[in-house]
Amino acid sequence: MGDIRLGTCIRREAFPQEQQMKGGNTEKELDANLLTIVVLSRGRCELSNCITRYLIAMAAADLSVLIFEVLLYEIKDAYFPYSFLNYTPVCSLNLALLFASVDCSVWLTVAITFDRFVAICCQKLRRSYCNTKTASVTIGFVCTLSVLESIPIYFVYEPREIIDNLPWSCYVKASFYALPVWSAFLWLESVLTPFAPFLLILLFNILTIRCILQANRLRKRLRGNNDSENDGDTEKENRRKSIFLLLAVSGSFILLWSVTFISNICVQFTDATFLEANYNDFFTILEQTGYILRTLSCCTNTFIYAISQRKFREEFKSIIKPPFESNSALSFTI
Repeated sequence: MGDIRLGTCIRREAFPQEQQMKGGNTEKELDANLLTIVVLSRGRCELSNCITRYLIAMAAADLSVLIFEVLLYEIKDAYFPYSFLNYTPVCSLNLALLFASVDCSVWLTVAITFDRFVAICCQKLRRSYCNTKTASVTIGFVCTLSVLESIPIYFVYEPREIIDNLPWSCYVKASFYALPVWSAFLWLESVLTPFAPFLLILLFNILTIRCILQANRLRKRLRGNNDSENDGDTEKENRRKSIFLLLAVSGSFILLWSVTFISNICVQFTDATFLEANYNDFFTILEQTGYILRTLSCCTNTFIYAISQRKFREEFKSIIKPPFESNSALSFTI
């Protein structure tokens, strides 16, 4: 048995199909996250400074996941199999940073979900918590804790082989599954990602939706059945947009991580094992699907912003439009 993220690093070369699928979409995913950071940093999307900081941090964390997991770990085995990235110290460092970026991305999603829960459901706490200072402290705390938590990962691996007196590639030490201290660390990792975030996001969303429904019913009773007034209820419209963005971001996380969540449960409580190189096995298919969906979750937020935020779409167009306009004007001149 093993944690799903630790298990992914034992023997990836057995699954070249997955490497090719991830590699083919990496460039688009990186561009999407970079453009998201640029658009949000301009501060013209009619979002609060607090939410903007969380969203920028989430985009940066997702970008780091794509860099450390897809570019520096997955694709290198398919395109650069004998590069310095395969030296054991470099490989171990990359894996530690990979886990740190995954943890950071996941827990920032929890943080923004909790922030919106406080803003909507806890009016007394709203002024003191939902501000840029608290957001900055929370982001810094999450990132720092994610890095500290992932430091032991560096010492989990040993060289897979020695080539020309150089330690080559990474392999989980046999003592990792035998020593009690590593067993405790393994369970802690499983609880922190993805069990706790999955359940917390689900809980905060349920409480937030209940609070909004209650507020809407109360507001409707107080305003009466005057349709003309309801049509101009800007507060209700802003609340609707805010909750749509929240549910879309956290909902996509739940959906795309659900397969990983189920796989982890199967490994912890059944005889299923990770990285069985048999694509006819149901659990192997489930496991590999979870890896792909988990990586996909790092680029979905951009599309969510584009769907839900009109100003984001406008700013996005204003960034990508000038090069095309200049090229078309140049062609016309020629």
